[in-house]
Amino acid sequence: MESSSPKRAGLVLTALILVAAVANLNLAVANVALPDIGKAFGSSQTTLNLIAVGYSLGLATSVLYLGALGDRYGRKMMLLLGMGLSIPASLLAGFAPSDGVLFVARLFGGVAAGMAFPTTLALITALWSGNDRTRSIALWSAIGGAIASLGPLLSGALLEQFDWGSVFLVTLPLAALALFLAWRYVPAHVNENTEPVDNLGGILSVLLVAALVLGINLAPVPGKGSLAIGLGIVALAATAAFVMRQRRTSSPLYDLEVAKRRIFWVAACAGIIVFGSLMGAMFIGQQFLQNVLDYSTLDSGLAILPAAAFMVVVAPRSAKLVEARGARFTLLIGYVFCVLGFLTMLLLWKESISYWKVGLGYAFIGIGVGFAGTPASHSLTGSVPVKRAGMASGTADLQRDLGGAIMQSIFGALLTAGYAAAASAAIASSGESAKVTENIEGELTKSFSSAADLASQYPRHSEQIVAAAKASFLQGDQWAYLAGIIAILLGGALVFFRFPKKDQEQALLAQYHAEDT
Repeated sequence: MESSSPKRAGLVLTALILVAAVANLNLAVANVALPDIGKAFGSSQTTLNLIAVGYSLGLATSVLYLGALGDRYGRKMMLLLGMGLSIPASLLAGFAPSDGVLFVARLFGGVAAGMAFPTTLALITALWSGNDRTRSIALWSAIGGAIASLGPLLSGALLEQFDWGSVFLVTLPLAALALFLAWRYVPAHVNENTEPVDNLGGILSVLLVAALVLGINLAPVPGKGSLAIGLGIVALAATAAFVMRQRRTSSPLYDLEVAKRRIFWVAACAGIIVFGSLMGAMFIGQQFLQNVLDYSTLDSGLAILPAAAFMVVVAPRSAKLVEARGARFTLLIGYVFCVLGFLTMLLLWKESISYWKVGLGYAFIGIGVGFAGTPASHSLTGSVPVKRAGMASGTADLQRDLGGAIMQSIFGALLTAGYAAAASAAIASSGESAKVTENIEGELTKSFSSAADLASQYPRHSEQIVAAAKASFLQGDQWAYLAGIIAILLGGALVFFRFPKKDQEQALLAQYHAEDT
């Protein structure tokens, strides 16, 4: 395909990357602050999980519907609206009076990002072509991932001087700059759709994603099993209704014929796993660094720098590797490094470890996402018609956001269950279980933060309580890292057996292009 770029391509791409950066940064800033938020509100581990996943949840639930609205009514309009609404959402989060309000603010911010984020990749798809598009997507993917990784560093620096609310205000100047550049330089209308939007399909898509993610988060919570099962049933019913609706309507929100294309659906699944693994590793890792290794918020943010650095360094090479060896080979290289990252965390991340073991784990994850991110997004956009760019970009965003929401939810659920099981076992075997009241046991098993708070109330037993809480946390995070390895191996098997090799990939892409034109 012949390469082409828009006028003022550098400024346009800068504007789009900055818009994506606001979303990526907001996705990541909460993780470092979770221990402080837990102390401020006495939050349970489940509530902390929901606060961490709230932004991803809002973005994932809305991204398909809002992407379709952008395709129909104007991508630039959705871009500006989303950036505008992200500002009050950040202010509400920064000054939230309770953890419940904080969760709502994170959800609201995610919906605002759902207006803007899918539009960025849709516009790259519409404005660039050929190798220029591949390189633009590589920059979009790498810088977005790196900024998400730098979020903990910025948050950690702020938390050294200010309270937890400051981390949610850090994106305000970036959002204002992105809003101005997008208004000034991004073209107003580019190859947009004229078909009506499937509003019922959009509502069903919101329902199925929300029920799925919330159900995963509530599954390990005592007394919430029935609610979690109910949400799972809602998710299945909404999925069935969504598929039926898309098959019957003349203007589907999500074109199932396009989604059935092998390059599209395999790339979608592969991206969900790799981007979800990044978000999950950051989510669990930040709590490990602060709770178990006693890193300060700044040090825990600095610890992630290898992931950000390697993502930026590797992504341009990933684009060249896609052109030379194809998306399948590049995805598999990325998956190998992601497995090495989780193996490092599983086997080496123990109490009192030296930093090189922490940095090694993050470096492997950064290299893996740097290699796999470009082909995962590039394959989606290359296998759909330009008028369906919103569908492709929405799916690419779901790779990050639904993947992040699901993997953080699974990791958080496993951490919660593992921590509670280990804490309960420690109490039972301590010989002091008869003296532990039901309320105290509830605080000890609720989360590391609540156990640490309880330790401060009982100075004589403080050292024992904290040691037991650390041991319990380490058992819970082992479950999470093992789940990450299993997910990556399943994704690698899918890519190896189902994604076409380079020659077949090029032939299929040419066939898709011929069908669409």
